[in-house]
Amino acid sequence: MTKKSVKSSKETKVKSANPKKDISIKDLKEKIKSEEEKYLRLFAEFENYKKRTTKERIDLYKTAGKEVIQGLIPVLEDFKRALNPETGKFDDAEGINLIYNKLSESLKSQGLIEIKTEIGEDFDSEKHEAISQIPAEKKEDKGKIIDVIEGGYSLGDQIIKFPKVVVAQ
Repeated sequence: MTKKSVKSSKETKVKSANPKKDISIKDLKEKIKSEEEKYLRLFAEFENYKKRTTKERIDLYKTAGKEVIQGLIPVLEDFKRALNPETGKFDDAEGINLIYNKLSESLKSQGLIEIKTEIGEDFDSEKHEAISQIPAEKKEDKGKIIDVIEGGYSLGDQIIKFPKVVVAQ
């Protein structure tokens, strides 16, 4: 009888039907190690991505109004020039109108739209804010706007300031 040699488990090769696919445990451990390294790199890359996007989001919130503020600075400077330095009051009505138009155009360029509200229009609680109700003189005036106290504004499709109106009851 011949003596069988016993090999340690580390030296054993796994043999498959295809001789080209002989894989040793050492090769498998190396493959596992490389996959673990890929996983760790991918995980670290994802963590860096999360940190970077969080930082970018915070920076965006800090500078979200930057364009609006930059558009309003020239208007502020125009108001300074329009003030009479001796009296501290505005002397020129035409200059004030020019500043108003400049401010209005600056805000429109940022997407601000004035909500048109007419006296006699039906009151709509989705578009108006009733600050007072007055008894109607005529039955057909009931539920209609009889006075506009303050205008309203929307930014895109969203109303950011409802027009304040007085409604006939």
